[in-house]
Amino acid sequence: MKVKVVCIGKTGKDFLEKGEQEYLNRLKHYLSVERIEIPDVKNQKKRSNDEIKKLEGEQIKKCLSEQEQIYLLDERGKSYSSEAFASFLENKLLTSTPKITFVIGGPYGFTEELKSMAKGKISLSEMTFSHQMVRMIFFEQLYRAMTILKGEKYHHA
Repeated sequence: MKVKVVCIGKTGKDFLEKGEQEYLNRLKHYLSVERIEIPDVKNQKKRSNDEIKKLEGEQIKKCLSEQEQIYLLDERGKSYSSEAFASFLENKLLTSTPKITFVIGGPYGFTEELKSMAKGKISLSEMTFSHQMVRMIFFEQLYRAMTILKGEKYHHA
């Protein structure tokens, strides 16, 4: 199974970029992970939140194909424990899903069109994190899920 993660904007903080890279390097032993970073919308101060969301949505759609199962990371999505998320991924592996795509949007969320394209929404927490922080947290949870599935000691239940 291939995993693709589409992200809006640069992480921008060195410690977050190092954390992302750490988990992406660890994931190489388990999965093929493609990370796509879409540039921030230009002239944001002159645009409404809805206009920014629409422009981001158009850029995200260019990175998606019909063969992918798309899941949006959204605070109003389904919450999983680490073990349940591992089971979710295992189910995808067992059903021969060739590619699963996770999308981390910008601070204003997703357009209705993107929501309708998605197979589901996943929440990392009821708390709100910056979209830059979500990346590192998500890559860590993806790594944790893989170690759970392999029975490795990283996750302490």
